Amino acid sequence: MRRAVIKSIGMTQYSEMRPEDARTDAASSGAEEDAGPRADGILVRVRGTVQGVGFRPTVWRIARELGVAGDVANDAEGVLIRVATTREGASAFAARMTAEAPALARIESIEIRHVQGLPVFEGFIIRPSSAGIVRTLVAPDAATCPQCVSEIHTQTERRYCYPFTNCTNCGPRLTIIERVPYDRTNTSMARFAMCEACQREYQDPEDRRFHAEPIACPRCGPKAQLVDAATAPAQVEGHDDIAKAVTLIRRGAIIAIKGLGGYHLACDATNPDAVTE
Repeated sequence: MRRAVIKSIGMTQYSEMRPEDARTDAASSGAEEDAGPRADGILVRVRGTVQGVGFRPTVWRIARELGVAGDVANDAEGVLIRVATTREGASAFAARMTAEAPALARIESIEIRHVQGLPVFEGFIIRPSSAGIVRTLVAPDAATCPQCVSEIHTQTERRYCYPFTNCTNCGPRLTIIERVPYDRTNTSMARFAMCEACQREYQDPEDRRFHAEPIACPRCGPKAQLVDAATAPAQVEGHDDIAKAVTLIRRGAIIAIKGLGGYHLACDATNPDAVTE
């Protein structure tokens, strides 16, 4: 029997932030900024599973809808938000974050603190992440969402039949991360430079792939490859390596499919010889 491998290259708690923590967050978040006009503002620290789930784009959207200026970033402790608003405004902001958090997010706590010395913001932006001692969680991999499945099965979509289709609502997370914070540069996707089309989606706040770190397509992302020690893939019928794997299964072969978290053995369940082996 021939074998082949197909592989792929609670409850939210609100509290006041401790003064010493607020000073540390304010200092670290502004470390990369030049001296300039400063102002009073609010620091909002969000802890839990808030990286790799589309949390920053959600914060960006809420901030724009509320008309507040500031920024949001991932760091080693979760998500840190700086906003130019009142304490009451920050509480309303936090309440909306809790109510409208992405499906994959799990907020454990939200800490709010009034601070001095924040930059004078113009609009609201997603800021580059910062490192530190890791005290946050990363979301597990999520099953392909209905929207991505629809794209995979629609011939007019550019991700038609692309097995690695994903967005902020689904796809790999924990199994591709190499270090925190969860950014593309800190994952195994760093080696795949985004094409222009993916880059546009990644930077478009109105797109569901806005800051989707594993974003990919057939042009720029990983590809599936059939490896068969017994038969050269070129000798197997099929328009691509996945179709060729299907052909081998129909012939009675056992296929080891390498997924994100391990291998899945596949064969024709109606073939007694394949099932027995």
